[in-house]
Amino acid sequence: MGGRGRFLGRRALQGLPTIFLIVTFNFFLLHLAPGDPASVMAGEAGAATPEYMAQLRAQFGLDQPLLVQYLRYVWNVATLDFGYSFRYQESNLSLIMGRMAATLLLAGSSILISVGLGTLLGLIAAMRRNRIEAALILLVTVLAYASPIFWLGLMFIVVFAIQLGWVPTSGMVTAGGPGAGLGHWLDVAHHLVLPAVTLSLFYMALYTRLMRASVLENLRMNYVTTARAKGVAPRRLVLRHVLRNAVLPIVTMAGVQVGGALGGSVVVEAVFGWPGLGQLAFEALFARDLNLLLGILTLSSVVVVLANLLVDLVHSIIDPRVALS
Repeated sequence: MGGRGRFLGRRALQGLPTIFLIVTFNFFLLHLAPGDPASVMAGEAGAATPEYMAQLRAQFGLDQPLLVQYLRYVWNVATLDFGYSFRYQESNLSLIMGRMAATLLLAGSSILISVGLGTLLGLIAAMRRNRIEAALILLVTVLAYASPIFWLGLMFIVVFAIQLGWVPTSGMVTAGGPGAGLGHWLDVAHHLVLPAVTLSLFYMALYTRLMRASVLENLRMNYVTTARAKGVAPRRLVLRHVLRNAVLPIVTMAGVQVGGALGGSVVVEAVFGWPGLGQLAFEALFARDLNLLLGILTLSSVVVVLANLLVDLVHSIIDPRVALS
């Protein structure tokens, strides 16, 4: 356990400069874009006089040199101060935390679906290679990989929500529905089905093909030949030995998917009206609410770093040799 603890400690320390670089990159990238909150507010108020614009820029600290703004922002992030949203008239941290749960629920559900279904389909495609089942699975994965997320979401809404009426078209809860208890969570799960499935299909296709290749590679290894020579039953050989080694690339890819799921949630949340960080970031971008947008990007990067730390832990449990590297 000591070796694993040191391994995770090293990984955690490596995450700190990663977060710092992300904060720096996001800050300067967003400030390269034209416009600022003062311009948006002045336009909405219909008062774009030079005096009023100067007053707004001084209020938001935009009259300071860019380097001063950057150093102040880095210090604020280090002290967990993400500023105040002029659009929502609320603390950015409270806004982000209020939407974080919805996005984590959507991203987490999509990861579970894609990993579980992709691993199962990949295993079936490998064990039944050269059969019709494997060909159908590979065909489905190609279609899922090639189809844009927003198009899949719209088609799912048309077919399953509008034509069949099985699931709601948008939102997270039913207006006037149960506000608490089991009924509330069932209502949330009902609304979650289409967004989670839509967000998971791309990575499900990747996991399927990755799992199939990994299983086929392991089946050609010497330890499989030795186990067969000893008379180990085929089912036990696959489930107890091959699967344990073949799943390692899947675990690694799951860490990559966390960032992809958070990024893809912007599109999916817009299509399905899901009230998460993606929709909030979309609104903040058009309002030029830079502090809110920077806070979303920073906290999202922290979530990705923590998720990769969890992946490293799972990886070290499955293969203890990882902790020794």
